[in-house]
Amino acid sequence: MTDGVFALGLGVGTRNDKGQWLEVFFPQPLLNPSQSLAAVLANCDNDHALSHDELAALQAALVEAGEKTQAQLAGQLLESGRPVVAVLLEGDKPPGNVPEGYLKLHLLSHRLVKPHGTNLEGLFGVLPNVAWTSEGAIDLAELPQRQLAARLRGEVLEVSCVDKFPKMTNYVVPDGVRIAHTARVRLGAHLGEGTTIMHEGFVNFNAGTEGPGMIEGRISAGVMVGSGSDLGGGCSTIGTLSGGGNIVISVGEKCLIGANAGIGIPLGDRCTVEAGLFVTAGTKVTLLDADGMPAETAKARDLAGKSDLLFRRNSSTGAVECLTNRTAVELNEELHAHN
Repeated sequence: MTDGVFALGLGVGTRNDKGQWLEVFFPQPLLNPSQSLAAVLANCDNDHALSHDELAALQAALVEAGEKTQAQLAGQLLESGRPVVAVLLEGDKPPGNVPEGYLKLHLLSHRLVKPHGTNLEGLFGVLPNVAWTSEGAIDLAELPQRQLAARLRGEVLEVSCVDKFPKMTNYVVPDGVRIAHTARVRLGAHLGEGTTIMHEGFVNFNAGTEGPGMIEGRISAGVMVGSGSDLGGGCSTIGTLSGGGNIVISVGEKCLIGANAGIGIPLGDRCTVEAGLFVTAGTKVTLLDADGMPAETAKARDLAGKSDLLFRRNSSTGAVECLTNRTAVELNEELHAHN
């Protein structure tokens, strides 16, 4: 069955001594592929490393189907002698194995889908914890022997990190971005054109930016930042992996989250959070009217997604205040409409 195919890709990867996949690189992942291309890959096993003969037959089928780009890629993979896998996702279901998980992460980093645009349920349980080294991905159980082998050659095996997720730039570098410290952007991050990630910035998988924007803080898993927004140095956003629960945190357009500040609620457009202030869903907020006078007290969750808000801490009382360019009455009506 090839109707409604969600995505597919030809990938080259790394397996451990037991033949289990550690990681897969998809140079040309496709979203909603043509029916002719999907038909060629319809009988492929998403977790099966293709033999030389199987890959040669697949290349021939791609040529016959007129899929020149994918046929050329298959030819390059055929010559490599490396483990190759063909993955076809007939629907947007949770990833069931490592190749499927990596294809979905590639879809995000290639900007083919946005955060929350594909089902990643169970991904942590699918991906193995891997040593990412100067010799590529290595199974942790096999690492000591590989380290010894390197030493016996008079070399040092550099282990850059031990994690389930590799850094994005070893798989894809999107057009029009700057990343000062590549280890701080995981594969599965979605970076819009014009995005700058400074040295202390961090972008998790299934998170990212619309671009353009300046990111000097943390974009946690599940968080999307709108165009023209600035995350100051050391600031943080609560994601679904960091205690955010089912609340989807996002930052609208032209927002500013100050240095060492943070949010646990979604922000609308043109919002500002004062440096050093962390606004969680339960934060008690004093609402100020157009004259800057206290009008009402509410929980920050009641302000979720609203635009043109300034969150600040009163230096005299220590209270968290919210100033809007709308009147307190108008704001109160919106709050009460959600009760």
